Amino acid sequence: MIEQLIRDFLAELGEDPSREGLARTPARVASAYKYLTSGYGQDVHDILNGALFTEEYDEMVVVKDIDFYSLCEHHLLPFFGKCHIAYMPSKKIVGLSKMPRLVEMFSRRLQVQERLTTQIAQTLDEVLQPRGVAVVVEALHLCMLMRGVEKQNSKAVTSAMRGAFRERPETRAEFMELIRPRLGMLL
Repeated sequence: MIEQLIRDFLAELGEDPSREGLARTPARVASAYKYLTSGYGQDVHDILNGALFTEEYDEMVVVKDIDFYSLCEHHLLPFFGKCHIAYMPSKKIVGLSKMPRLVEMFSRRLQVQERLTTQIAQTLDEVLQPRGVAVVVEALHLCMLMRGVEKQNSKAVTSAMRGAFRERPETRAEFMELIRPRLGMLL
């Protein structure tokens, strides 16, 4: 089905979808979009439930610089960047590798950056019931870089703060300081 739609799309653009360079393009595009939207086939509980642990740790947990790639739902063009996540546990922690998996699941859907940010924060808040959750997403959007305003150095930054990160400016400030890029850092 997708392959035929891509053939028709190529023809509408004025191309010959049967020419050598494009003959296999519909199959490639169909395969690529199935992968790029594979997050629809994933479930939060499958990703997180096997990695929730009872622990008395009550300080901030931060996983930063999580690379992600997504597709803008308005133009079907990529946007990509880094996601930074923190939470303050209240008896439950989650395996650290699960946070990048959560980002991956939500980013592999047609998205807007604001929703992506909120979905990550809301999911962690609901599943962990921590004292607070913070998510910051920084991204470059090809719909802004390649078309429209064509501003090559424009980066969008969104945040979602819950609990202590919203209520306590010092907690939010500590998180922001921890995710700040540092020159000369090996890690």
